[in-house]
Amino acid sequence: MTADRRPSEAMIRRLLQAMDPQLLTAAISVWLAGRATATTSTAGRAIAIDGKTLRGSRNTETAARHTMTACDQATGVVQASIDVDGKTNEITPFAPLLDQISDLRDTVITADALHCQREHVTYLAQRGAHWILTVKGNQPHLHAQLTTLLWRAVPEATRDTDRGHGRREIRSLKILTISTGIDFPRAAQAIQIRRRRRRLDQPKRFTTETVYAITDLRVHQAKPAQLASWIRGHWSIENKIHWVRDVTYDEDRSQIRTGTGPEVMAALRNAAIGALRLTGVTNIAAANRHHARDSTRPLALLGIT
Repeated sequence: MTADRRPSEAMIRRLLQAMDPQLLTAAISVWLAGRATATTSTAGRAIAIDGKTLRGSRNTETAARHTMTACDQATGVVQASIDVDGKTNEITPFAPLLDQISDLRDTVITADALHCQREHVTYLAQRGAHWILTVKGNQPHLHAQLTTLLWRAVPEATRDTDRGHGRREIRSLKILTISTGIDFPRAAQAIQIRRRRRRLDQPKRFTTETVYAITDLRVHQAKPAQLASWIRGHWSIENKIHWVRDVTYDEDRSQIRTGTGPEVMAALRNAAIGALRLTGVTNIAAANRHHARDSTRPLALLGIT
């Protein structure tokens, strides 16, 4: 190709379909880290692990692709991503996903109930990381142990109220130090989270959900308010990343299916969200419209002048 010839749409498409999405995500993460204003220390950092199905990648012969990401709770920036083989589930790629992050010392990893696995906490201990794991019915014995603890005698450690999306939610958190009776390695504290919700147009109708979690963090390592913040931060990743990709970038209707195209495009969407988040943007849709009005604005955002 001559120097003054622009690449065609077909060439760009073939390139994207042949790229390694993990290497692309790693390169993007390094680039975003260089633009972040935070210090390089990992102390107090929290990373949420979550998965998402790329629904538009489904066809008549193959199931939809599924990816799992590690996202910084504070910035909303994806740190690592990995494709989940259709023949397995999210448990197997947990360690390979976090292997992409060079330093996890003193980092708090939050994950849903699927990742409440003994092998996972052993891996995290070897990496010097801490963890907060939700416990549900997939661990029936552990869940039963948590539900029978003396929660009635425990005062609330934190309580907060939130309004949004036409509803009000009251969240309370109780914490118990674990000495004996919990069959899970390195568990130091048990957590009960109770969420009461009601629609604003139905003031007398509350629904209550009780969720349990365990952590290796001890009392002197994290105050109740910090634990509550990390737990809320994990749930917020769905809004910060997945909801934005689906609603703002219309990912579920993307028809890209060839090669690694679906995963590469997901990585590029994550990159766009991360670049905007690091500038303090909270409304991604409005930021996209702002940058679309002037072709120099995206270049400035990317540091290309």
